[in-house]
Amino acid sequence: MITGEYEPSKWDWVAQQIADYEASGGKEAATLRDTGIPVIIVTMRGHKSGKVRKIALMRVEHEGEYALVASKGGAPEHPGWYHNITADPNIMVQDGPEPFETRARLVTGDERDAWWERAVAVFPPYAEYQEKTDREIPVFVTSAA
Repeated sequence: MITGEYEPSKWDWVAQQIADYEASGGKEAATLRDTGIPVIIVTMRGHKSGKVRKIALMRVEHEGEYALVASKGGAPEHPGWYHNITADPNIMVQDGPEPFETRARLVTGDERDAWWERAVAVFPPYAEYQEKTDREIPVFVTSAA
């Protein structure tokens, strides 16, 4: 269990979505804004602050595992949460009423390719994001903690 002081996102709409999702057990705020595409909540520890951090990511699930795509909309740098997970891969995922502990690992090669295809099938803009940046967008996959 990840415990400690929680620091909500600086983006009000993200902080509100996470609060609504958690308060409703995943029944409300369970999609990316008005897209209808499901999200999961990922809880981790901040690598600099040590505070509990939470993000909503697209729900890319396969056989009980989840992909965490560090796209940052195709920006040239990785999102801040990428550094949190590389520093401490022990995270929590909430896909419905209760969060569960898991461990994230960076995938490469054929495994990354397979997960990337799944991610793009769920959220096609990922392909556009990859075209916008020179970096290979990292993909983490969860496994039992």
